[in-house]
Amino acid sequence: MSSAPVFLDAGAVQKHWPASRALLAALEAALAAFCSGAEGGVVQPLRTVLPIQKHSGFLGVMPAYSANDDALTTKLVTFYENVSPSHQATVLLFDPTNGTLKAVMDGNVITAKRTAAVSAIATKYLMPAVSEILCILGAGVQAYSHYELFTQLFSFKEVRIWNRTKENAEKFARTVSGPVQVCSSVQAAVSGADVIVTVTMATQPILRGEWVKPGAHINAIGASRPDWRELDDNVMSNSVLYVDSKEAALRESGDVILSGANIFAELGEVILGNKPALCEKTTVFKSLGMAIEDTIAGKMVFEGWSASG
Repeated sequence: MSSAPVFLDAGAVQKHWPASRALLAALEAALAAFCSGAEGGVVQPLRTVLPIQKHSGFLGVMPAYSANDDALTTKLVTFYENVSPSHQATVLLFDPTNGTLKAVMDGNVITAKRTAAVSAIATKYLMPAVSEILCILGAGVQAYSHYELFTQLFSFKEVRIWNRTKENAEKFARTVSGPVQVCSSVQAAVSGADVIVTVTMATQPILRGEWVKPGAHINAIGASRPDWRELDDNVMSNSVLYVDSKEAALRESGDVILSGANIFAELGEVILGNKPALCEKTTVFKSLGMAIEDTIAGKMVFEGWSASG
């Protein structure tokens, strides 16, 4: 008889979170494997999204298998437009050899941290050679995870934040470890910024192309539905567009679908060297988040927990 699955709550996931460099290396390999389509690599269908119209919510189901890592997970994630927290997630880790459920893990920490890690990978390849100003639009969970990792990995001289509710931006500035400038408008926040991270619940564009410094890099994390936007047509038409998954972007991203922007490459193609990182141009990385990212992170957390005895 198989043993009962372990439950790793948010604290346990945080405690056993892998070292940044190890996680980034593993995620880069997974993104490359997903993109290459090589047999025995990544098996991942499009996310299934069930609308809960009565309550303005959605349930997403995200399974993935990595043959290279021999890891199998499914993430269940809910997201609601007018609820805090807007996203809640659980990751189920299975033994791929027999289908036994090995662990039930809090998925909120996994989602926040693996999303920031993939943004960091994109930023490493696509940001301007000289990048001194980081701007974060939004002050929720993803803002914190991006700030934590980006200030660890990159040497920004200035960090700015804007949020629709200024009190939340001010709380963010008080909470994080380093100095942050709270801006009263999106335009003021992004003016002259070298790297911009959009992590909002906006359904209409908040970032306008005329405000963006030529050559800046934008990580677009929000607007995960086909009728939601964070970036206007000016941004999309005057930037080189990179995505995590072309298929998902053309199905789920309002910024891509409604602007009609052409996708230049998947991030995995850049990692493999099949497409160039045009960091001298204005670039957008549209991140929708992929199940394989949860799979890699979840397995590493479980391995850390197992090794702790």
